[in-house]
Amino acid sequence: MMAKSTSSPEASGELRHSPTLAQLRLFVAVVDEGSFSSAAAGLGMSQSSLSESVRALEGALGQTLLLRTRSGVSLTPAGSAVIGHARDALMAVQDLQLAANPAQALGGQLTVATFRSIGQQLLAPALGKLHATSPDLHIRVLDAGRDGAGGQRFVLSGEADVGLIEAPTEPGLLFEPLLHDPYVAVTPAGQLSPLSWASLKAWPLLVPPLTGPPYQDVVAFLKSHGALSRSVSEVDEDDVILSMVEHGLGITIFPRLALGHLSPALMFQPLPETISRVIGLVIRPGRAGLPHVRALSEAVRAQVKISEKKLLK
Repeated sequence: MMAKSTSSPEASGELRHSPTLAQLRLFVAVVDEGSFSSAAAGLGMSQSSLSESVRALEGALGQTLLLRTRSGVSLTPAGSAVIGHARDALMAVQDLQLAANPAQALGGQLTVATFRSIGQQLLAPALGKLHATSPDLHIRVLDAGRDGAGGQRFVLSGEADVGLIEAPTEPGLLFEPLLHDPYVAVTPAGQLSPLSWASLKAWPLLVPPLTGPPYQDVVAFLKSHGALSRSVSEVDEDDVILSMVEHGLGITIFPRLALGHLSPALMFQPLPETISRVIGLVIRPGRAGLPHVRALSEAVRAQVKISEKKLLK
């Protein structure tokens, strides 16, 4: 007679119990907070109850998900493989509830990732329109530059419902292009007119940090035309860059929408050849039809038509 196997779930690969949503929610909370104590405090529950729930999840999956240390927790290889699916499962349930209850969606929270220039020129006016039709919708805006990927990772992780950002490079995201925003040269008033590649090269170039693709592309574009200055300085703040240009310390290349109202001491003009950034809506698949996401998208599309007229002036 064949003996009954007594191997553990981890060894056999079999699940003893199905994971519950509550277990997944607590596991994600511990990962996000970095420790059981911080997560327990934020959730308003005892640390022992939280630890027990995570152990139950580990038992259900037959894998250790977290390494517990004195300084906090870290994901095991199995935990790293599971965390994204845990977030997806929680988001799917949330989206199910929102799709079934449009009033709840339009009275809850909507999180948007965008850059300051896009936020000022496109998002803020669009939110004004949205507030008129959905006054109970609470808006949270994230700086798209904080995730290290131009807002894409915020959308992928679910921390942002929508990205109003540049075209994504990460797979698994939907992109609706809305606007081509041309880069323009900003110079002291009356200087470098008319603009040429040679005159661009003759001036020191002031740019935001070259840590992201947008300005790397601009520098490569200037270099391809033999117009890249020998002096390229990176400056953190846009306002500081413009002030430095105003004081004759160089010129800069900015997206047109990023300029707002320029000082009378400055002027902008198109480059000899156009280079643009493409701005649009970035959304996870399956989320575009959610009531609050759809409402924002409609408001942004309406504002884009107004902004396009401005760019043509």
